[in-house]
Amino acid sequence: MSSDLITDKEYKAWLSDIKLKVRNAQIKAALKVQTELLNFYWDLGADIVAKQTHSKWGDGLIEQLSKDLMAEFPEMKGFSRSNLKYIKKWYLFYRSASLPSQIVQQPLAQLSAGQKSQQPVGQIQEAEKGQQVVGQTGQQAIPLITQIPWGHNIAIVTKCKNIDEALYYVQCTLAHNWSRSVLVHQIESGLYNREGKAVTNFALTLPKSQSDLAIQTLKDPYVFDFLTMTKDYNERELENALVAHVRQFLLELGAGFAYMGKQIALQVGEREFFIDLLFYHTKLHCYVVVELKVVDFETEHAGKLNFYLKAIDSQLRTDRDQPTIGILICKKKDKIVAEYALSDVNKPIGVSEYRLTESIPDTFKGSLPTIEQIEAELRGEQG
Repeated sequence: MSSDLITDKEYKAWLSDIKLKVRNAQIKAALKVQTELLNFYWDLGADIVAKQTHSKWGDGLIEQLSKDLMAEFPEMKGFSRSNLKYIKKWYLFYRSASLPSQIVQQPLAQLSAGQKSQQPVGQIQEAEKGQQVVGQTGQQAIPLITQIPWGHNIAIVTKCKNIDEALYYVQCTLAHNWSRSVLVHQIESGLYNREGKAVTNFALTLPKSQSDLAIQTLKDPYVFDFLTMTKDYNERELENALVAHVRQFLLELGAGFAYMGKQIALQVGEREFFIDLLFYHTKLHCYVVVELKVVDFETEHAGKLNFYLKAIDSQLRTDRDQPTIGILICKKKDKIVAEYALSDVNKPIGVSEYRLTESIPDTFKGSLPTIEQIEAELRGEQG
């Protein structure tokens, strides 16, 4: 009978369903344990602050408390002197939001989590970041911070300047399931101050629901700190370097971008044109053309990109796709000039700058392998 069950399709399907439920239950249990631990940390942080404020125990409290708790609970790792200091710092960071006393005294589970809202977007403007949460900042903060790992919380409160910035990274971690290393990278690259800052005409060229999401998708500037270029690099070298580091490039572009290729050929009339980089955005449901310029923004760049978007919409876009979006990434831009250039363009375009790490001196250029040589080596070809 058991051998029959092994091959029975209905049993195998049922077994797969049970396995999925077990895994989901394990995840829920782990999250509940984490949330309960962070709830305890919040209360402990509040107690430490209160005791140090209203008693004569002073600075020696944390060291003595650490010794006593580790002696009583040797199997727990959260009672070291350094971690107790982080717990206090974490509590004070969010407690400093001038919370009404009745809110602070409520159990964390009774506080509702906030949602990221969007500010109204003008027709042609630098996209401004919306409020990260609605209502009382601290009132929204407490439930959110118990939903990410403790190590992530430590990174956020030690590297962020204010609660709005901290909550932004908390929400991004929850939305994109960032590891701690990715989170730290995004904080150190200043993502909070770059997202949604590009000059765009999206409000004129896209429906509002699409426009708002598209604006938040773009950054200004893009930080290509994973590249080290020679001083006099050209556009093709920058393009090849980005493709050679496509994983880091996609991380910098943000969630939803799927790489489709470089130097994509477009036949228009009797001529052939080539776009630098083509992506598809899984949340915006549209093609995204990225054009790279290693010079300052010029008005003709917008016209050329507008032409490429028209060609993509005519040749690749289907009824299931939203209008193709263009991102022009240049070395530097004049904001007013970019706004004027986009004001009469009928295709959705955003203009951003990029930043690189310090360039390699030209004297070393000849001793370094070219992108073509690296690609040939990866293909197993002989140089």
